[in-house]
Amino acid sequence: MRYRSPDEDSARWDGFPFREGDIVISTRSKSGTTWAQMICALLVFQDPELPAPLSELSPWLDWLVLPRDDVFARLEAQPHRRFIKTHTPLDGIPRDARATYVVVARHPLDMAVSLFHQGDNLDRGRMAELLGTSVGPAPAGSPRSLHDSLIAWIERDVAPADALDSLPGVMWHLSDAWRRRNDPAVVLVHYADLVSDLGGEMRRLADRLGVEVPEERWPVLVDAAEFAQMRARADQLAPDPVGILKDRAAFFRRGGLGSGRELLSDEEFARYETRASELASTDLLAWLHR
Repeated sequence: MRYRSPDEDSARWDGFPFREGDIVISTRSKSGTTWAQMICALLVFQDPELPAPLSELSPWLDWLVLPRDDVFARLEAQPHRRFIKTHTPLDGIPRDARATYVVVARHPLDMAVSLFHQGDNLDRGRMAELLGTSVGPAPAGSPRSLHDSLIAWIERDVAPADALDSLPGVMWHLSDAWRRRNDPAVVLVHYADLVSDLGGEMRRLADRLGVEVPEERWPVLVDAAEFAQMRARADQLAPDPVGILKDRAAFFRRGGLGSGRELLSDEEFARYETRASELASTDLLAWLHR
């Protein structure tokens, strides 16, 4: 399936020359993408001092801002094991027997809160310049408070492919991955597990990727993947190769687990649960909401 937005096109994957050991990191926005990229970088290089900025080591292949041929050439030139970023669901990416696909999930309400704050940190004028478009006015009457935006996000009824960061889009992406969870080439990672047991999750991912790490290296690698350490290195780690973020450190704003639930009344949260149950299976929701 092809997925397109004003700044993404999954068709850029067509003809991509995979090679043995490739890692594809497939996430929704603000669901742990950069965290997963950093973990993969640490497992591949086994050193906190990376040889290049993270966005160069792990480019966002679908992003229209960067010429496709340049991205392919950069990846082709990499001598190390490659790990590639995408926000495309797995059904929009070529499946290759040589690759492993890592899907990171986050509680949708917490993701929506982070998405709200991320929107305020984007330089939309710079994005329009890079894409050759114009910056349109905000829709009349569009909600601006975080609470009102979250309610509107819960209620928005849209085709998943038309708005992948909507609630229907999130559930579409994760439902597709959930159906593949028993595939040895697909690894599901939960954001909450990264928060509660970062070292354990890094070891689990290393095992699934077939990466051997000397025991004495683990403490320094886990420390480098801690959120505070990543924020301190925002200039190297923020996904901002062309200057679209107003503040790179602010990209690493850490929303606590349950931050979305805290904004909702019991009635509003019950409405969210009803909407979620209409869009995803019970077993996926039990895993996602824990």
